[in-house]
Amino acid sequence: MKCRVRESKKNMPITMANVAINKIRKENIKKPNCIWLEASGCFGEVITLLNGEDPDVMYFLTEMVNMNFFNTIMADQGEKAYERILKTLDSKEDLILIVCGAIPLKENFSILATYKGEKISALKLLKKIAPKSKYIISVGTCACYGGPTAARPNISNSVDVSKALGSKSVIRIPGCPANPIWILGTLGYIISFGRPELDSQQRPIAFFSTTIHDNCPRRYFFDNEIFATKLGDKECMYKLGCRGPITKTLCPQHRWNQSDNWPIGDNTTCIGCASSGFPDEMEPFTNY
Repeated sequence: MKCRVRESKKNMPITMANVAINKIRKENIKKPNCIWLEASGCFGEVITLLNGEDPDVMYFLTEMVNMNFFNTIMADQGEKAYERILKTLDSKEDLILIVCGAIPLKENFSILATYKGEKISALKLLKKIAPKSKYIISVGTCACYGGPTAARPNISNSVDVSKALGSKSVIRIPGCPANPIWILGTLGYIISFGRPELDSQQRPIAFFSTTIHDNCPRRYFFDNEIFATKLGDKECMYKLGCRGPITKTLCPQHRWNQSDNWPIGDNTTCIGCASSGFPDEMEPFTNY
């Protein structure tokens, strides 16, 4: 039974994406407009999305949404690109806003556009788009919790998307980077059924209800109190500082870029990169 549950969770995202596409095709549901903003971060979410395979980025862009603005991959540049945002905001179609990266509150940080001589920051653009958005999704730990961008000393005074907006309605999909499976699975559900069931941190419970520890392939060693004494050992790394017991993701089931590897599989500790306190509250990442 446990294997079936794990397999169900693994296949859930592509199932949700296909349900959304079938509804769009058969029930004449209009594809929602979508804007993807890249604020202050490493853009790992963009890179991992572009490398995703099941579903892949083209599936997302051509079948699920009308992607009207996406800094990295769009052809338009400069004012012409910014005008695509303005045109989208004038539309009466549903709009989904996706944001990766934290939002600097300090002036002249994270300038996303210059329009008619005016510099437009991530904060200003976020506040312009948010009121017109039916759903707002923060993707990646920086957008969800501040993450590495807001880590000490945080000279840009960066905060997460929810705090920047003063809103508790922002859907969070954390991870450093967030797995594209979690992103597109959540989008598929939203398009098909609306807002997903969320936990107290506004994360979809479909992907963030169990800890890495719950499904860790080394759980047998933990249960039998057999612990690794150094990195590279094959036993449970709890006593080396592994954050798997407090980190809720499906990392044991979902790989990045269709690879077989992940931190535990590479004999390193989970550093809690999808947790709200990452990185400051998760340090030190390894204890001896």
